[in-house]
Amino acid sequence: MLTAVPDETTRLAMLKRGEADIAYALQGPIAEEAKHTPSLRLVPLVLGFIWCLDFPEQWDPTSPWSDQRVRLAASLAIDRQEVNASESLGYSRLTGSVVAPELAFALDMPPHPYDPERAKQLLTEAGYPQGFDAGTLTPLPNFFSFGETVSNYLRVVGIRTTLHTMERAAFFTRRRERTLKGLILDTLGGWGNAATVLETIAVSWGTRVSGGYPDLDALFRQQEKEPDREKRQAILHDIQHRMHERVMLAPLLQFSVLAGVNRRVAEPALGRIQLYPYSAPYEDVVIAK
Repeated sequence: MLTAVPDETTRLAMLKRGEADIAYALQGPIAEEAKHTPSLRLVPLVLGFIWCLDFPEQWDPTSPWSDQRVRLAASLAIDRQEVNASESLGYSRLTGSVVAPELAFALDMPPHPYDPERAKQLLTEAGYPQGFDAGTLTPLPNFFSFGETVSNYLRVVGIRTTLHTMERAAFFTRRRERTLKGLILDTLGGWGNAATVLETIAVSWGTRVSGGYPDLDALFRQQEKEPDREKRQAILHDIQHRMHERVMLAPLLQFSVLAGVNRRVAEPALGRIQLYPYSAPYEDVVIAK
């Protein structure tokens, strides 16, 4: 039986008591505790989603985020390795790409290095030598500790944010309505191929953007009509490269969810379907005798 338990502390407690055999989406200290509990084991599952810092105000000419140097400064301010260690125990993958490498037409891009001094220099060049108040940082519910960690890194270089927590339904409603401002920490991606992902984040009609760039819109429409696979790949790579150069998003990690498994489960059937975060097929789950 599948039961929805929003609080991860409760999920871990149920797992320890044997009330649950598998608990999904453990993170940070809760995942660490599960890892060191003898009756449990931790199973990492890499997904096709990329954790990104999103700049929805980059199309507002009055916003600091309209300056590419400011967006790059924010990316350089974040220590991805430490974030990975604290949030997913090092099981996620550092990336500079907006599309997971398992998807067709993905372009492998190196992550921006952790360089707070260069970040401060860029802010000075952009006219913010003392930093600036950047409004709210809204993380995907319920990854609030991740949002707080990113906010703390930004504050070190002078980008001051206030953590804005929301219920999940409200978050996705505001996301769809394009009314979230400031910064958004969200997972972007999914299944399909690079074009499937880019249609949500790279073009003006995308469901995860607040504006667009004419050249990217034109390139996306061009690849839609291109029958030659190699030429289509070249166009999609070009789109991803231009996004990277503009710092439209700051990719952080390819998301790895952590599942806690009770030792009485001989086979949890986790990871049998690529990029899928749950046990599947259920018929393959085996309870030890």
